[in-house]
Amino acid sequence: MFRRLCRRTAELDEAALALPVLLLVSLALVNLALLGFAAVNAGNAAEYGARMGSVALANQPGAAYSAALTKVNAVRVGSYTVSVSGGGRPGARIEVAVTYRVPNYFGGLASLFGVSTPSQFQGTARAYFRQEGW
Repeated sequence: MFRRLCRRTAELDEAALALPVLLLVSLALVNLALLGFAAVNAGNAAEYGARMGSVALANQPGAAYSAALTKVNAVRVGSYTVSVSGGGRPGARIEVAVTYRVPNYFGGLASLFGVSTPSQFQGTARAYFRQEGW
């Protein structure tokens, strides 16, 4: 009887040590997946906005901005900022930059271990297209 009780205690000790580590790794993976998804979404929005701005017949920066914003708002993870520059004449380069910010859910837990991490992850996706001329 005593051996069986000791074996169960050892199993609970192992679980008590392994469970927090597994939870931290799982939370870090979810946070990394959100960051990756936001980066891909921003890249797709920048490419789409620049492409639409390059073939628009009038108001190329406005067309690029609205197209990128539409693409970003389709599936929103985090927060996004869209900026457009260039365009206005055939052959001019249109640049669309989409900045994304994703909250760092792991940051609060990392401070318990003495690691300093930002409260948000951020990045910028840029796309360039030449304006078509008619």
